[in-house]
Amino acid sequence: MTLVLVFLALGYMRGWLRIHASCAQAIDAWRAVGFLLGLGLIGMAVASPLASGDAHSLTAHMIQHLVLMSLAPPLIWLADPVRLLAWALPSRLTESVILPIARWRPSQRLAGFLGHPFVCWVAATAALAVWHVPAMLTLSAHSNGWHATEHASFLAGGLLFWWPVVQPWPSSAPERPWSIVLYLFLATLPCDALSGFLVFSERIAYPMYVSAPQVSAAVLDDQQRAGALMWTAVTILYLVAGVIVATRSLSRESLRVNKRSALQVAGDLQTGLVP
Repeated sequence: MTLVLVFLALGYMRGWLRIHASCAQAIDAWRAVGFLLGLGLIGMAVASPLASGDAHSLTAHMIQHLVLMSLAPPLIWLADPVRLLAWALPSRLTESVILPIARWRPSQRLAGFLGHPFVCWVAATAALAVWHVPAMLTLSAHSNGWHATEHASFLAGGLLFWWPVVQPWPSSAPERPWSIVLYLFLATLPCDALSGFLVFSERIAYPMYVSAPQVSAAVLDDQQRAGALMWTAVTILYLVAGVIVATRSLSRESLRVNKRSALQVAGDLQTGLVP
């Protein structure tokens, strides 16, 4: 996993340097920093001591879940990674392989299907729900293969979920900002339900943690901390994203109104309606 993350980081930086050297469609430096930060967060979640801590603490598991689904994906998409990684590839490979695949109609249909907000919402919600079923969480804790599958599901669900919100290149979906605000609100509901259950439940939801070297009261406290962390973090993140989407929409609408008014005044001046 570390090698994969390093490879992606080097590839992105190669594309970033090449696109700046060509003086074409320069990408801001903060996007590159965000991409590297996103990769670093993924590495922290799956290839650091935190990755093994989820076998002993639900709070550690929740931090992994939040990093992989709610923190790293938007940072990665905001960095415009598809364009930059394409620039990192040899031109001959891009023209002979990548572009024909991208223009292939079945590929475009598949991309359109996977990028639909309903599909993205269902995928993220399914990943959240399935891996918080006690039996599935226990399975992932006792199997390296299932543990890796859990992490991959969280990351894939997060990348899909944030795609309609950020809409990075080559997304061609029409802008529906108020639908995205509703999309973010609806995404908080399953998180709120799970968080509320963990915070207010008087019984231990995941018996696997009782076998850890802790007393039952400590396990219940850990469970409530995990629920509170998820509740707070998801609410803040989705609220901030919703405010940004709404603000950008209102700003664009205001620019359209001002431009329309200016054109109207110019037309009136030409026809002599305005002295």
